[in-house]
Amino acid sequence: MEVVIIDAATFNRMLAGFGELAEKVERLCREHADMGDMQWLDSGDVCRLLDISPRTLQTMRENGTMPFSRICNKVYYKPEDVRRILPVVDVKRRIAARRGKGI
Repeated sequence: MEVVIIDAATFNRMLAGFGELAEKVERLCREHADMGDMQWLDSGDVCRLLDISPRTLQTMRENGTMPFSRICNKVYYKPEDVRRILPVVDVKRRIAARRGKGI
């Protein structure tokens, strides 16, 4: 075992810093407590729910229509964002159907 000796002032500053960090972490946990229960959706889920192709979903990400988060090269979507985009997809589907195309 290695022993490190520091003066009392340095030790007290370290304790104060740890206390501040603990308070910030607790505050963030309280602010985002409801997010722990949220079920994120992956690209396959969103394609099935919206009945669109992966390429259409990619276009929606690229043009900013569909917000997303990327974690370790995998893309995830919030359920509320998918619900919000449902009417937009329906309108685009109707417009494409009138033109004799699909989305």
